[in-house]
Formats: sequence, structure tokens, C-alpha cells
Amino acid sequence: MATFLYRLGRFSFRRRHVIALFWLALLALAGVGAAGAPAAGPTSFSIPGTEAQKAFDLLEERFPGASADGATGRVVFKAPAGEKMTDAENKAIVQKTVEELSGGSEVARVTDPYEGGGVSQDGTIAYTSVSYKVSGLELEESSRDALEGAAEDARDAGLTVEIGGDALQAVPHTGAAEVIGIGVAAVVLVITFGSLLAAGMPLLTAIIGVGIGVGTITALAGTLELDSTTPILATMIGLAVGIDYALFVVSRYRAELAEGREREEAAGRAVGTAGSAVVFAGLTVVIALVGLAVVNIPLLTKMGVAAAATVAIAVVIALTLVPALLGYAGRRVRPTGEKSGLLGGRSEKDGNERKPQRPNMGTRWASFVVRRPVAVLLLGVVGLGAAAVPAASLELGLPDDGSQPTSTTQRRAYDLMSEGFGPGFNGPLVVVVDAEGSDDPQAVFQRTSDDIKALDDVVAVAPAAPNKAGDTATITVVPESKPSSVATEDLVHGIRDAGRDITADTGADVLVTGATAMNIDVSQKLNDALVPYLILVVGLAFLLLIVVFRSILVPLKAALGFLLSVLAALGAVVAVFQWGWLSGLMNVEQTGPVMSMMPIFMVGVVFGLAMDYEVFLVTRMREAYVHGEQPGQAVVTGFRHGARVVTAAAVIMIAVFSGFIGSSESMVKMIGFGLAIAVLFDAFVVRMAIVPAVLALLGKKAWWLPKWLDRVLPNVDVEGEGLRTEDDRKDEDRALARA
Repeated sequence: MATFLYRLGRFSFRRRHVIALFWLALLALAGVGAAGAPAAGPTSFSIPGTEAQKAFDLLEERFPGASADGATGRVVFKAPAGEKMTDAENKAIVQKTVEELSGGSEVARVTDPYEGGGVSQDGTIAYTSVSYKVSGLELEESSRDALEGAAEDARDAGLTVEIGGDALQAVPHTGAAEVIGIGVAAVVLVITFGSLLAAGMPLLTAIIGVGIGVGTITALAGTLELDSTTPILATMIGLAVGIDYALFVVSRYRAELAEGREREEAAGRAVGTAGSAVVFAGLTVVIALVGLAVVNIPLLTKMGVAAAATVAIAVVIALTLVPALLGYAGRRVRPTGEKSGLLGGRSEKDGNERKPQRPNMGTRWASFVVRRPVAVLLLGVVGLGAAAVPAASLELGLPDDGSQPTSTTQRRAYDLMSEGFGPGFNGPLVVVVDAEGSDDPQAVFQRTSDDIKALDDVVAVAPAAPNKAGDTATITVVPESKPSSVATEDLVHGIRDAGRDITADTGADVLVTGATAMNIDVSQKLNDALVPYLILVVGLAFLLLIVVFRSILVPLKAALGFLLSVLAALGAVVAVFQWGWLSGLMNVEQTGPVMSMMPIFMVGVVFGLAMDYEVFLVTRMREAYVHGEQPGQAVVTGFRHGARVVTAAAVIMIAVFSGFIGSSESMVKMIGFGLAIAVLFDAFVVRMAIVPAVLALLGKKAWWLPKWLDRVLPNVDVEGEGLRTEDDRKDEDRALARA
């Protein structure tokens, strides 16, 4: 592989015009496609194999035209102090609002609070539900404007009015915070390279890669029914890995220049060595992201595949466009250790005399770890273990209006409903009774209602509402507890247990659905999939790393270190978003259960990103060991060449991910924080401390591989052994002799 990539690097350096035009043409095509793409259509959130989804599908089949998947808006009214919603004047205002809302072309139906039990017992709060024919993201702006306008008219008349439901759902925005992340990345790159030009290359290539990836995602969003958060997550991951991969190649190029090689040769060797690490690091990220398909949640699968495609683009750009830009830069990109004139560096006219260089920070740190491996290992493991403790209290759920900031009308509507009717009214359960095979459907409907009323945590059970055929009915159940509570989850399981008894006696199916039941089923499905996903992704990556490092213990250590860092990161997420620690700093206005997708998504993404640092750092150690250095010295050599770059890459990733904490979407905010803290733990504790400590303790055993396996495995030559010339070997022999 190193030889092939070496040739690719030299080709890209020589044919830089062709390479640059190719990528610019792709960027233009993606931009044109995104600009001309129709607005994204509905993004159905289906969960195949769950009872809630089965019930939802049955509703669409047996209640045609009911718009089961349509958006809903809940307009909540509160009377002024000392008044009631049943007062004639206030009642007239509400009925006028209902009349206004009923006139929309996309409106399916509007409930009357005074006929449908929509007034609280104390009479101070009332609500009307608006059902639409299309989903929240499909709603025309005129429908949203009409909903908000009707509410505003009622406010002007003297009532407190708030709007809940998904009718006001909008595409999330991330604000300007991610721009700050890119700015931090630029500063780190300038400090790392000591050159504005060299620092600009990783940023430029990453932006081009993300532009192509996100442009393509936007162009295909309507066709593939991609979620609105998909391009945001692709941007987040694509920027981080795109900058890192280009950083690895440019850094190795400058190191090759420092060895005295010509620029085209240096570009070829940089792509042949660092490029090999980029390929395998990228493969681990792609495996982790595509592996999300094992969960069998279409939304999560699409997010993973889209992000994986953006990562693949970043890999190819690092192997082709980066050496092409190095060709354009010429002598303005200087060897390692030289700064540009703008930053106080010397020009070549100033002479070639150099002061003896002190050991860099990476060398000093690695030497310390090699001398004190047990202390460093214990400190790292205990520290991450302490950070992981909150993960034992992890509670999972999906965000609803109760998790919105208190400044939003959705959250205020949620609170008003809780005040007037109880928290359970914010998440009613829909029980679907399929009595098609029963002799007496009406008796089945009545028995189901009676059995549900006998359960704990039930506030109200609406009368069964059968379809025209009379063989299927819906029963609305209002829990006593809020939608995300354990008590409501227990109620869902209780209804399903009672339903199984009814099925055994009558042959009728009793299914529970609704947003609350769907959230519970999603959480359970994700929990069930976590272990198989870990086995698949970590297993495939473990095999891949055996090929890369030609070792058993090094990949095993990499996997165990990753598990430690991801548990610590989950602990931090629980502490901030569930317990409320530092919530003000993170702008988390409402604490609650951690998003159900968070653990498995974090496992997928963080595993891939963690392997970036593992591959880049340890391949340098492996390279030094293969070339004759002792194990301890190889660790120090790896850090001397790679620690600065890995540190810069980690800081950049943390900065980019942290930028998304400013998102208006709670899911994006949580993922941004989780990934940032995970990279912090993995890069600076696991890879920079635990890894060298373990390798120092293992010594030569770290690189042990059974002879039979050594013969079977393909030789991918990540270390670039095939690129060494006779002069290289003589130089290394002399260096080893001096050592």
C-alpha cells in the first residue's frame, strides 16, 4: 500500500492542475445540485420491529385519511387572574380562535375545548388540538403563520396563549459558534506549523471536502428522506477528520523536507507513510459509522452513511488534493523546525547554521512515561474511572417539548398543560385494538378500556373510537406521570401485559403507540443493539488493526482504552445534561434523560476518531521499532515525531465539536459536547498517557504476533518499509551506532 500511495502522492504533486480542477469541479457540481434541489420531503421516523411502529402502520391501514403521521399543534389558553376559561368573554375568544384555525388548507381537524373535555377542572386553562394533513417539516410557512397569528390574536384579547406540538418544528440551526471552532483550529495550525500557508491547507481542504459532502447530502435529501440534522452532523465530523487527515500529511511532508529530500519525493513519501495511516484511520471511522445500520433504525443508518461518505471524501482529499496544494506552495512550505518570515522565521539566505535543538515536549513526556509507566497508568485509569461513575445513573429518552428552553412557546405550553391537566397530558398513549378476528369487537373494546382503568398511574381513559368497519378502535390513555418518567414506561409495559391476556382470550391484538410509546421502544431497541454493535464494530476494527500493527496486544489495548474513554465521556454527559453540573456554562436550560441515540452514536463516532490517534501515533512507534530501535526508545521516537501533531489534531477536533454546543437542537448540542469531551479524554489521557505506559510495560511483547498469523496476514506496509533506499538504511545504521 505504501508504494501505491507514494506513487499517488508524486502523481498528485506533478499533476496538480488536473487534481485541483477535478476537486473544484466536484465542489461546483455539489453546490449546483444543492442549490437546485427541491425542498426536502417528509422524514419519516420509523422503527421497524417495534410494537409502536406496528400500531402506527395499522392506524394508517384501518383509519385511512386520518393523517396519523401529520403534524399537530396544541394551542393552550390561560385565563387572567381571577377569571375562568368558561366565562362568556373568554369562551368567545377561544371559539373565535378555533374558527380561525379551522380555515387552513392543510388543517385536517380542530378540537373544541368545550366539547372535548379540553378545560381544566379549576377552569383556568383550556386547550385545542390542531391536526394537519402533512408532517411538521412539510408544513407551509403560511400554515405556521396562521397558527401563530391565531394565538397572537387571542393574546391581544387578554389571554395567555402558548403553542406546543411539532407544528412549529423548524430546521435546527447551529449559530455562529462553529465558526469560532474553525477559528481556534486555524490558530492551532499556525502554532503547529509556524507558517500561515501550511496552516491554511488543512482548513482549505477540509472545507472543500465538507462542501462536497454536505452539498451532495442536501441535493439528495428529498430523494433519500434525510433528516434535517444529517448535514449538521456530517459537517461536524467531516470538518474534524478533514483537518486532521490533511494535518497528518502536511506534517509528514515537512518532516521529510527536514531530512533533505526533494519536494516531489517528500510529497510522495508523506502520502506513502502518513497517508497509509490516514487510510486505515479513515476505514475505522467508516466502519464505525456504517455499522450503525445494525441498529435497524433508518434515521440513524442514514446519518451514519452520510457522515461516513463525508469521511471517505476527506481521506481521498488528503491523499490527492493536499500533495497537489503542496506542489503549488513550493518553497513557501518549510521543513519542520523552520518558521515563515511572517512569523519570525529565517529565510534560507540567513545561513544554514542551526542551534542544537532541545528535546521537544513530546520527547520529554514520553521519556517520563517510559521511566514511570505504572504510576502514569494507574493515574490515567483511576481518573477516567472516576469520570465514568455518573454513567451508572444513565437514563435514556428522546427529547420532547419538556426539554425545550423555558424561553420557547413549546416549553411554556408544556408547563401550562402540566399545571392544568397534569404532566401525563403532554404524552398521552394511544392503544390500538385490532378485533378483526374477534366474534364481538365491541366487547373486546370495552374489556380493554376496563383493564386499562384498573392499572396504576392512569388518570383518564377515553371511550373507544372504532373505525367505519367497526373492527378496530383507538383508546386514548392519559398517564399520571410525565412522558419521560419511569412510571409512564411501567404503565406502557403494564398495558402490553394486559393486552397479551386479552389476545389469549379473544384473539384480538392490543398495541400501544403514540410519541411516548415510540420513545420507549426506541430506547429499548437501542439498548438491545448496543452490545451487538460493539462486537461488530470493535471486532472488525480489531482485525483491521492487527493487519496495520502486526500485533495482537496493541489492537487489544487500543480497544480497551477506547471503552474506558467512551464510558468517561458518557459519565460527563450524564453529569451535565442529566444532573445539571455546569449546565449554565453549556446553556442547558432543562436537564432530563440523555437522548436515546447518544450512547450508540457516541460509541460509533468516538471509536473511529480514537483510532485516528492510535494509528497515527503508534504507527510511528512501529516504524521506529521495525527499523531497529528498542521498544522503549521506539515509544519516545514515536512521540518525538507524532505528539505535536496528535495534540494539534485533538485540540482542533475539540474546538470543532465544541462549536456545535451552541446549536438550537438539543440532540446536536449533546452530541457536540459528548464528542468534544470524548476526544479530550481519549487523546490526552488514553493515547498520550495510558498507551505509552502500557507499551513501555509490555516491551517487545507488545509487537508479538504468532508466526502462522504473520504468514497469513497481508503485508500492507504502513511503515513505508518498501520506500526505503540503500542510503536510508545506511543513515539509520549510522544513527543507531551513534545511539
